Parts: sequence; C-alpha cells; structure tokens
Amino acid sequence: MFGLFKKKTEIEKLQEEYKQLLEKSHKVSHSNRTEADKLMAQAEDVANKIDDLKKK
Repeated sequence: MFGLFKKKTEIEKLQEEYKQLLEKSHKVSHSNRTEADKLMAQAEDVANKIDDLKKK
C-alpha cells in the first residue's frame, strides 16, 4: 500500500527488462534458435549494465 507511488530505480527497471528478455528468448527458442540467441545476447548486455550499476 505504501509503495503504490514509489518510482522504480534504474536497477529495478533493468532487472525487469532482463527477466522479460529471458522469457521471450525461451519462448522463441522452440521455433527460431538464432532469434533466441540474439535475445540472450541482449539479456547478457542488460545483466552487465546491472552489475556495473551495483558496483558504483
């Protein structure tokens, strides 16, 4: 209730994007492996950004 108007931090936004990319990659992997690999690469880039922000 108290977190209703709380804004997401940059790390929370990136974590959500990472999760969505992984889910999308998993769904696509059944039909198009190259597209799934591209999505996994994007997810890894997002993970690296998260790590960089956590180090600061």
